[in-house]
Amino acid sequence: MGPYLLGLRLSGRRVLVVGGGHVAQRRVPALLEAGAVITLVSPSVTPALDDLIAGGRVTWHARPYEVGDCDGAWLVQACTDDRAVNTAVAAEAEAKHIWCVRADDKEASAAWTPASGRVDEISVAVTAGGDPRRAAGIRDAVVGALRDGTVDARRSRTKPVGVALVGGGPGDPGLITVRGRQLLAQADVVVADRLAPRALLDELAPDVELIDAAKVPYGRSLAQNKINEILVDRARQGKFVVRLKGGDPFVFGRGGEEMIACARAGIPVLVVPGITSAVAVPSAAGVPVTHRGVSQEFHVVSVHVAPDDPASTVDWPAMARSQGTLVLLMAVERLAKVAEALLRDGRSPETPVMVVQDGTLPTQRTVVAPLSTVADRVSAAGIRPPAIVVVGDVVRVGQEVEMVRAERLP
Repeated sequence: MGPYLLGLRLSGRRVLVVGGGHVAQRRVPALLEAGAVITLVSPSVTPALDDLIAGGRVTWHARPYEVGDCDGAWLVQACTDDRAVNTAVAAEAEAKHIWCVRADDKEASAAWTPASGRVDEISVAVTAGGDPRRAAGIRDAVVGALRDGTVDARRSRTKPVGVALVGGGPGDPGLITVRGRQLLAQADVVVADRLAPRALLDELAPDVELIDAAKVPYGRSLAQNKINEILVDRARQGKFVVRLKGGDPFVFGRGGEEMIACARAGIPVLVVPGITSAVAVPSAAGVPVTHRGVSQEFHVVSVHVAPDDPASTVDWPAMARSQGTLVLLMAVERLAKVAEALLRDGRSPETPVMVVQDGTLPTQRTVVAPLSTVADRVSAAGIRPPAIVVVGDVVRVGQEVEMVRAERLP
């Protein structure tokens, strides 16, 4: 017979976990999230469990299981690697009418732990005849469908309201956060940037209003005050609005201005951080922005105005003196002036520079050159925005990795 599925509300209730290995390490966090009061019995525990114990979230009895440990428990997890111990724990729990999950024997277990996931107020739990791998696969498929809108998440009873400022990540649609993708599936209106992951827009339901807020360099654009007006107007109509932005909303994304505009209009605002291209794109090109013994700091600079422009607020002499990594955004068109300023104020002409166009996308390509010649090399290669410029010795770390890989090829 199949199991009778039941959602246990464990908040404030004692749960006994016998065993301190990797099975317990997987199960304890979910029990804590459900509010259980956990007693753990085991002579030793994994470092992750030790951290929870040190933080006061789990009570640990550093000894083997003893008869009587099940007293007062609402649920027991027998997670040791000793079959005899698990059998004894299960027998005591059975005698005291306490549900017990055995990790080592699905047939002898009185209860099974389902593969579970959560999307907003929706909980998904799957059992597959006691096969945990199959159950996890089905769980992932259902949760993924709820998050990406394949299963209509807008049927939830509590619909989001107001505006969500969602960071879409550096370009690859797979790099948006789970929360961001979930909210995108619930949107009534999507206001999308040019640098937002455009492939995600193809997944929107036909009734979603899509507004293009692209700001093309030296080309067509939608003024920021107009974007602010659209966000407020649609939210006042009772629609849930997602402002989908490239990277992170608060890293040169003008998300702060949009948040203030909504706040002034009394519109609730939810900010969903995104993976900023300042870190993600160098990583995708194999370059860490910090590296032990090479750079212990990095500076992210917007070069939407040149170093010699009176509107620039960047301390370029300090950037030149810094031994850290410089990550430059919106710098391609002004790269020659940037190099000139850095060289004038002390950066070595041999400082390696990497320029990455279309980072994380299939069209990604890079140019690496010394600071003294990088502007000419980038121009000759036809590199165009969007691109990230990385200045510093960490570029050599990426080159070293490439050389090691090349040496290992047959």
